[in-house]
Amino acid sequence: MIMVNIPSPAVSIVGRHNSGKTTLIERLIAELVARGHDVGSVKHHSHVGLEIDYPGKDSFRHRAAGASETVIAAPGQLARIKTLEGEVECSDIVRSMPGHDIVVVEGYRKSGLPTIEIMRAGNEADARVAEVFAEGARRGWPLGTDFTQFTRGTVPPADDDEAREALRRAQEEAIAAENAHFKTQHPDHVDISNKLPTNNTVAIVTDIEEALRAAELYNVPAFDLDDIAGLATLMEERFVRPRVTVVIQAGGESRRMGRSKATVPFAGRPLICRLVERLAPVADDLVITTNEPDNLAFLHTEFPQYRVQLVCDSFDYRGALPGLYTALQAARNPYVAVVACDMVFASASLVVAEALAMNETGADVVVPVNKHGFEPFHAMYRRMACLPAVRRALDRGEKRAQAFFDDVEVLEFPQSAVLEAEPMGGCFINANTPEELHSLEESFLEG
Repeated sequence: MIMVNIPSPAVSIVGRHNSGKTTLIERLIAELVARGHDVGSVKHHSHVGLEIDYPGKDSFRHRAAGASETVIAAPGQLARIKTLEGEVECSDIVRSMPGHDIVVVEGYRKSGLPTIEIMRAGNEADARVAEVFAEGARRGWPLGTDFTQFTRGTVPPADDDEAREALRRAQEEAIAAENAHFKTQHPDHVDISNKLPTNNTVAIVTDIEEALRAAELYNVPAFDLDDIAGLATLMEERFVRPRVTVVIQAGGESRRMGRSKATVPFAGRPLICRLVERLAPVADDLVITTNEPDNLAFLHTEFPQYRVQLVCDSFDYRGALPGLYTALQAARNPYVAVVACDMVFASASLVVAEALAMNETGADVVVPVNKHGFEPFHAMYRRMACLPAVRRALDRGEKRAQAFFDDVEVLEFPQSAVLEAEPMGGCFINANTPEELHSLEESFLEG
């Protein structure tokens, strides 16, 4: 089985001390899990000397004896305690947590992650920050403006003395409120001037009217403290890993191969088995389009864990575009990865990279492009946008796979991005003849 670490998307919940971050995260995780998502979480603890083990336990004794890393394993649970130099970057932590639909991070404001900012009226520091946030919105300054620099008059608008003075007073009051609350307990805390919404802020959660109005001016979605369902929906739409149907196009008899490519032997097994094993780990749903479903029925027994669907072509004539239409129509998920069954080195990692690029950019098609042109049969398609566009192209008599590209948003995935996802390359090599397949098989066995 091919092992693929599917990167987990992540969002950070940020706010000042006592703003209600943990409570919000607890309720948000419960809502996302109830909707069927696999959720991971990260808690940032800013104090040196965090101890999650305690004297008397065997694991503590292992560490006390000098072990730099201890793993505690029990049925259904695993914990790892490791001694580190310095602090691990949030991005490294998230990378070490693959396979989740979403990771919810508490803190790490400066991580570069999309952030959801919480401000609570009952928290004096939040109320003061809301004033600064609102003042910036009223003045039309970009989200992410360094308001501290504005108050010092070191950046434009240098002539806006009234605004700078208003911000200076608001910030001084906010910092004083924060300091008075926990300065003695946290002497190394960061002052509140570094705890304002930034251009990474994707939502505001608040019961403060000023903050709600400021969010509206900045065109940032805002939610009431109790609107957990609304916040979860936003996360589903923008950040939760999208469900992907992987479609392997197996067709039927190949004239140049002299027989079905799907069942031609490769390394002692039908070639289609290799494709299933390479791609199934990143598929939420696995479809094989074929005109010989009876000959491929053995896949149900071979791979019962994947509930493989065998789907016949929607049209009685051949062509790349009709085959793509069948793939999109059969898919049950919003993202559809389409791969030809003769691509011996088809890459699950590339499928993941394409899905992430589609999620980040909002493109309807993410298609690799190289000196040979587009590679539409190792590409990602947004079902809702592409299915009607493909149908219109078919009605015009088109048969080329890319004939509908002008009607949708296409993101070209360059060779550099392909190699970043799959350093070994070779993703698009296909076998059309017995000689080509034999050559690929030899190189595979030698490697």
